[in-house]
This record gives sequence, C-alpha cells and structure tokens, in this order.
Amino acid sequence: MGLVIAALAVWALGWWVNLRLAAGPAAHSRVGRLAVAAIFGVTIIAVWELLVRGLEVPMVILPAPSLIAQRFVASTDVLWADFVQTFLKGALGGYVIGCAAAFAVAVLVDRSDFLRRGLLPVGNFMAALPIVGTAPILVMWFGFDWQSKAAVVVVMVFFPMLVNTVAGLNETTQIQRDLMETYAASYWQSFSRLRLPAAMPFIFNGLKISTTLALIGAIVAEFFGSPTLGMGFRISTSVGQLALDMVWAEIVVAALAGTLFYGAVVLIERRVTFWHPSQRE
Repeated sequence: MGLVIAALAVWALGWWVNLRLAAGPAAHSRVGRLAVAAIFGVTIIAVWELLVRGLEVPMVILPAPSLIAQRFVASTDVLWADFVQTFLKGALGGYVIGCAAAFAVAVLVDRSDFLRRGLLPVGNFMAALPIVGTAPILVMWFGFDWQSKAAVVVVMVFFPMLVNTVAGLNETTQIQRDLMETYAASYWQSFSRLRLPAAMPFIFNGLKISTTLALIGAIVAEFFGSPTLGMGFRISTSVGQLALDMVWAEIVVAALAGTLFYGAVVLIERRVTFWHPSQRE
C-alpha cells in the first residue's frame, strides 16, 4: 500500500505544479507549454511504475516502465533493424509515393469536372475500406517484403491527401481568379502563383494526417506476412511469446517515430506557410 499511496501523492503533486504553471505568467510561453507537457508525462510514468509495482500487476498484463526501458536498452540493435524495415522502407516509401500520386491526380481532377464527379465518390468508398481486408490482398500481390507494406501505405494515404488537395485548390475566390484572368495569366501561371499557395494549408493538413496513417498501415500490414524483421512482425511474435516488455518497447519506437515524423512535417509547414494567419504569433 505504501507504493500506491506514493503514486497518489506523485499524481497530486504533479497536478498542483501544473495548475500553478498553467495559471502563472509563463503559461503561454514556449518554455511554459513544454514544462507542463514534460511534467505531465513524467507524472504519468512515475504513477504507472508505482501502481504496477504496488499492486503487483503481472508483466503479461502491464509491465512497469523500468522493465520496458531495460528491454529497450538491451534490444537496440533489433529495434533499429525493425525501425529501418517498417518506417524507412515501408512507411516512408509508401508515404512519398502515395502523397505524390495524390497531388498529381488532384491537379488532374482540378482540371476535369468529369474526374471530379467520378473519382471523388470512388475515393470516399476506397477510404472506407478496412485495412485488415485490403492488407492481406496487397501482401499476396506484392510479396512479403517491404514493397507490400508500401503498397498498403499508398492505399491509406492516397485518398485523404487527394481530398485535402482538391479542397485546397478550390479555396480561392472567384474575384481572385477573375483578377488573374485580367492579367492574361495562363492556367499554370494562375495555378503556381495563386491557387497552389492558397492550397498549401490544406495540402499540409493532408500530409500531417498521412504521417500517422502511413506508420499504422505499415505496422498492420506486417501482421499478415513479413520477413523476420519489422515492428508489426516483432509485436505479433512477442505477443505469442508473452514478452510484453518487447511489445511495449516496439510501441515506444513507433510512438517516437510517428511523433518525429509529424513534427518534421509541421516544421516544414511553418517555413512554407509562414504568411498564413495560423502560423503568425
């Protein structure tokens, strides 16, 4: 019971400190926001550790953070190989191919009312298909290596990116388009100097949504066939071996990779769309 009481005390202390920071003069500064998030995360981990040990929760139910950290440190070579296979090959490759193809198709859809009326409803239908149904088919088509995982990622990111890009290209007003016509601008001049810059916030929304979809798609696809590498492969085999500490170590790697990937896209968005009101201080 001592560890349980300590967990409650740590939670109360973290709650009190965060309340003071959130109501203090530095609440809206970057340091204040980072401090609140860091204290909250450390508090969650500390309470998790104390409750698991105090209540003697079995590792097959929920391992303590210290055991996960030990497994992480002891298995860095395996975790790195899985990261390269799943993220750098499957998720990132499929992300680049899917987003680039979606942007190219969005330009064609923007120029053709026939494609807009015919392709977008099909895209909504395809986006609603469950990944557990399409992943096994794509694995059988493209094999068990990273190419099949990239194909699954392409299917997952293509239509969200397409819909956001098409919506962004239609963001300009009729007055703005008429003004470009009075300047005798061609379609591509109007596209590059007016419509594409106006569509950038929508395009980056699609890119940010696709970062999480890409990693999830690559991991889930590995459940249905993979070489002896990959996050999804390691998670499925470790669950069968009741090695839950390894499962959580892979989850930590996936969470870090997804967070850094999303953060990289956000940083690029800030540089590209610095003029947009959402990016102004």
